[in-house]
Amino acid sequence: MSTTTSTPASGARTGALPSDLPRAGSRGGSGAAPLKNNYSSLLQVVLFWLGAILMPTGIIVILLGYYGVANAAFEFDREAYSYSGGFLGLALTFSGGFLYFGAWLARIAEDNRESSKRLADTLLVLADVTSRSAAINDNGVDVSALPVVAGTGTTIHRRDCALIAHRDDLRPAGDTPGLTACRVCKP
Repeated sequence: MSTTTSTPASGARTGALPSDLPRAGSRGGSGAAPLKNNYSSLLQVVLFWLGAILMPTGIIVILLGYYGVANAAFEFDREAYSYSGGFLGLALTFSGGFLYFGAWLARIAEDNRESSKRLADTLLVLADVTSRSAAINDNGVDVSALPVVAGTGTTIHRRDCALIAHRDDLRPAGDTPGLTACRVCKP
């Protein structure tokens, strides 16, 4: 009887590392299907390919219309080729150009969305660093860890204790005898 052990693939992540930074707007997808549920990228691709098909098709229709006008023996044939080839070709060419322009605008919108996510991530990291540095005074002592007493109380708390967060009458505990430690923040 043989036993097999399964190991995850070398590229697969088995769990989030504790050092991972928070990501704004992340949905935790696997990245296997980049266009699934990403309608702006799908719109950009569809507009690009429709423009890539319609623009050259319009130019070909214009050239076919010109060829028909150049080789037509009668005036009414020339008008028919001129209308069908010229105007239809122009309409297809302009439509393809507008679709290319729409694909370009969709790409710009996607780039702006990605830039906004990166900016939000940077702001989250900056806020974290700022909040950590604000809790440390000039001597390198963590101010939130200093023991305090609220009013005339007999319990020592940390400055960041949830029980005294709303209080304005905090004073340093110092070496006052007879004070008991808080059971919530455990200074």
